[in-house]
Amino acid sequence: MELRNSNIKRLQKDNRVFDVLVLGGGINGAVSAASLAAKGAKVALIDRGDFAGETSSNSSNLAWGGIKYLESHEYFLVNKLCKSRNHLMESYPSTVQEIRFLTTIAKGFRYPAFFVYLGTIFYWMIGRFFTQAPDYMSVKEIREREPIINTDNAAGGFEYSDAYLYDNDARFVFNFVRSSMNYGCVAANYVESTNATREGDHWLVEARDVLSGEQFQIRSKVLINACGPYVDEHNLKTGQKTEHRHLFSKGIHLIVDKLTKERRILAFFASDGRLFFVIPMGNKTVVGTTDTQVDSPEVGVTEEDRQFVLDNINHLLKLDSPITREDIIAERCGVRPLAQKGGDGVADWVKLSRKHAIDVNKTDQHLSIFGGKTTDCINVGDEIAEYVEGMGIDLPHREFKWYGEDDDTVRDEFFHQAKLMELDEYTVEGSSEMLTQRLWRRYGGNALELLEDIRQNPKQAKRLMKKAEYLRCEIEHTARFEMVTKLEDFLRRRSKITQVVRDEDIVDTKGLRAACEIFFGEQAEEKLEEYKRSVGLAVGDSENP
Repeated sequence: MELRNSNIKRLQKDNRVFDVLVLGGGINGAVSAASLAAKGAKVALIDRGDFAGETSSNSSNLAWGGIKYLESHEYFLVNKLCKSRNHLMESYPSTVQEIRFLTTIAKGFRYPAFFVYLGTIFYWMIGRFFTQAPDYMSVKEIREREPIINTDNAAGGFEYSDAYLYDNDARFVFNFVRSSMNYGCVAANYVESTNATREGDHWLVEARDVLSGEQFQIRSKVLINACGPYVDEHNLKTGQKTEHRHLFSKGIHLIVDKLTKERRILAFFASDGRLFFVIPMGNKTVVGTTDTQVDSPEVGVTEEDRQFVLDNINHLLKLDSPITREDIIAERCGVRPLAQKGGDGVADWVKLSRKHAIDVNKTDQHLSIFGGKTTDCINVGDEIAEYVEGMGIDLPHREFKWYGEDDDTVRDEFFHQAKLMELDEYTVEGSSEMLTQRLWRRYGGNALELLEDIRQNPKQAKRLMKKAEYLRCEIEHTARFEMVTKLEDFLRRRSKITQVVRDEDIVDTKGLRAACEIFFGEQAEEKLEEYKRSVGLAVGDSENP
């Protein structure tokens, strides 16, 4: 909590004027802050919840070039997204990785299977042949390659490549937040903007610490509204008129035990024609999603949603026994904010693309970011920097490369030291990857600090929680640098523990209590009980292994 408390004091500093204040710590806000801070601007970032707390922690974990937009002939968009996907894979090779999509086309589908396959060839060409080539399959070949698929009604299929986030979306977003802080950004979660007014050359933002209720003011020259699905809501508070507004599509995913040993994504068209995925997540599998228009970003998984996914997965796969509600380990639910130009709310929302839009009010020094995809995040950061510089904010390091993993020199040093220490010997049995690779992927060059902790005290390499892979040194590192304010911040967003382990299997373990003490000190028990209440578990509901 020390990092957050320190940053809130810095936000409250009298007469301090930031160059830019970013509202919202999802992917759009995180890359905006990271880009601007690295280029030399004085930046602040606040979010009324945790970073990546809404849409950015409920995606399909895909970084794809938008193959579905070929059907609506949005070729320029597909070209842009493929370029962005390739750039993301090059910039984050340990995190954003190529993965094969095996797509089965049912008999009677609106296009013949081979015609759809030709579309994947075109997609591969637009993607500059950056990935493996597509591969057409007969029904027999589908059975041989992935026996779990129910091919009774299949006409054919194919494999093509796109990319996905090996860890999870929220972790990917937080690494941009941390990068921004490394370059001097003053960031704090659970700080809400209750109102903002333009006074002379500055924005005066009324802020409230959500945890303490304390109110204070933040001044900035430029205000960026990156509130995700709540962009329109905040613009109403500030009287901003924008060209775009949001429509919302709700998507859900269910997480179950691993369904297939192959590391590929199975793609289908569900019973109502919508895309449906079976996605690997370490030792688990994610199934979904729905795509339902809703009026509000306040959404949850309904019984109808749940049953739709269960019915489709049981129909599309040949399983030893049907997946039931009892097999669900965790659920993901969120809205996709879709940018609509004109704002009349009557667009064909299914055909709306996920591309982002930035509305600029140069007179008020105000920007609003609508829509967007993880795939396109680097472009968002670069575009925001250009707009902010155009508003008169000096960016002394405007050409600085603000994104990407640490360079090969740092990587080679880390892997060399890890090999000398025989670090992989500490890999937990049943892990989805070796420890050296996992630490590099999650922490980059900061993982060298973890090696030093282990070198000085080998007990730091001990797994702290029985059902999770995290080492004691990782928990201590997270407590110092990753602004864990509530237990959920760590369990759900800095890590994906509660996405792969049932709450009741971990919530009362000794290891989690030890982690709480590292994170929260004297508040450990209070924070643990707060989390139990949030997931509907009363004290004493679980065993204490």
